[in-house]
Amino acid sequence: MSAPTVVERMAALERFTAATATRLPERALAPATSLIGRAGERLALSQLHTVVALAGATGTGKSSIFNALAGTTLSQTGVRRPTTGEAHACVWGAEHAEPLLDWLGVTRRHFREGGEPDLSGLVLLDLPDFDSVQVAHRAEADRLLSVVDLIVWVLHPQKYADKVVHAGYLSRFHRHRDITVVALNAVDLLSAPDAEECAADLRRLLAADGLGDLPVLATSTVGPPGLDPLLKAIRQAVFARQAAVRRLEADLADVTATLTPTVASAPPKTAFDADTSRQLTDALANAAGVPVVTAAVENAYVHRARKATGWPLLRWIRHARPDPLQRLHLGDHQAAVPAATSLTPASPAAQAGVAKALREAADRAGAPLPAPWQDAMLAAVRSHRDDLPDALDRAVAQTDLGVARKRWWWRLIGLVQWIAVAIAFVGLLWLGVRLAMTALALPPLPVPKVDGWLPMPTALLAGGLLAGLLLAILVRPVVRLSARARRRRAAKRLRASIADVVKNLVEAPATAVLTDYTTARTALREAGAALPPR
Repeated sequence: MSAPTVVERMAALERFTAATATRLPERALAPATSLIGRAGERLALSQLHTVVALAGATGTGKSSIFNALAGTTLSQTGVRRPTTGEAHACVWGAEHAEPLLDWLGVTRRHFREGGEPDLSGLVLLDLPDFDSVQVAHRAEADRLLSVVDLIVWVLHPQKYADKVVHAGYLSRFHRHRDITVVALNAVDLLSAPDAEECAADLRRLLAADGLGDLPVLATSTVGPPGLDPLLKAIRQAVFARQAAVRRLEADLADVTATLTPTVASAPPKTAFDADTSRQLTDALANAAGVPVVTAAVENAYVHRARKATGWPLLRWIRHARPDPLQRLHLGDHQAAVPAATSLTPASPAAQAGVAKALREAADRAGAPLPAPWQDAMLAAVRSHRDDLPDALDRAVAQTDLGVARKRWWWRLIGLVQWIAVAIAFVGLLWLGVRLAMTALALPPLPVPKVDGWLPMPTALLAGGLLAGLLLAILVRPVVRLSARARRRRAAKRLRASIADVVKNLVEAPATAVLTDYTTARTALREAGAALPPR
């Protein structure tokens, strides 16, 4: 399987920035965003040209090297600070070079006609001194060092160990070894043993900078060995026409190494485990007034059952009492669902419980992730905190509590109660007729007796009243048991509704963070994919 191209890896880095744009601080993504823009611009410009920069401190002779390679005096030389204040460019082959120079921001340009064909496509830059006392000069050098294709570090035997060079520059470019050339200039000032000793010490310092095994080219503009070693290295880079791509690869390695700690941990499979979801549901159910609603369900069931099964002569008392659920605008799902309930807002203790549960859920979900993502997870879990009260109220209002429909056995008990009332009424009517006949001195009607002693009208009246009262008393524990069962069922349904709110307003944003993290982690691994040995 072939290694991904630099374009594919840049696309992967772009996917990383897209996935992390709202998750990581802008300053952390700035190098990646800048590189993506710079890479697109550089690849769109001439790939027939290789931009080589001569970088060095004041007095190292880089301008002399520039003039010698250009074949004419283009850049001022000397040891006075500052000497080179603005970048100079010498171009071998002018075709398509102007847009590239415009992009580089180099205005001092010289175009060589003819010359060595091996150097066709070379854009040689003499950078301002990076140790200049002028801040603008150092800034210009740093700007160009961040975009050129190949960097030639020109060092002098008297100042090659300068900490400004190594700590401030060479060590920062330790991943750019493939586009780095080190030239130890002015070796004509040294004897052969001293030159070799100086080169060996420089290689030691380069190894400490992370640039071990990087060749050190000895150069001189006034004597042996001349500039041939450097010219050969430049020719190779120009001929290969890969320096621009190698530069982008090195920059990619630099950026991805910086960003790797942000996605270093393996992501969990899910944002919330079962225990976390349960604790969140408990806290939100308490804040939504589920205990109040379930108690109202039990009381409403008892209230409605007794209206249907109680002693008919006393039912008017039950009808005069308010329905516990109707007071809350709940319970009848055969009618329109109310826009809101009449539940009181959550108490401060319940609100604190919700805040605590959200924080603990975010801590658990973000614990396996690096620090920036833990902050993103907390923000995501809390993102709909202001929407939770209304969402919970709607969830409670829209839940079928299972008390709207009358039970079949209520109707049966109610029928029996009315039969008992009818029997008592027959007995009462019979006694009334007898009383009227006696008052009118009419002969009394014959009255059958129960067990030979209890008149039938009296038996009907007393039996009907006692049967109805006894039935109302006997059905009470059954109603209470059924009401408790209905309360448990309503609690289960309400928790399911609250769990949906948790899933949509808390878990879904947390899952989105986890998805972005996984996408970012995969994309960064693709962007930083190792290339085969060169």
